Amino acid sequence: MIALKTKKYLEDIRGKTLDELVDELTNAKKELFNLRFQNATNQLDNTSRIHDVRKNIARIQTIITQKKMGIAE
Repeated sequence: MIALKTKKYLEDIRGKTLDELVDELTNAKKELFNLRFQNATNQLDNTSRIHDVRKNIARIQTIITQKKMGIAE
């Protein structure tokens, strides 16, 4: 079962245009880089955030692919 927070996030990214999704993807990748850097220097308190950001990147990429193929809801 998808959590309520995740459903809200999916609705939010599905409503965005392709350019906005690409910007969102870029920001998520930068955040992931920063989180990995913090983790490597032992400055990261919440390591599960890395997992969440990786999942969000995959979700964004999926929506981008769906929009490009014309199968987005």
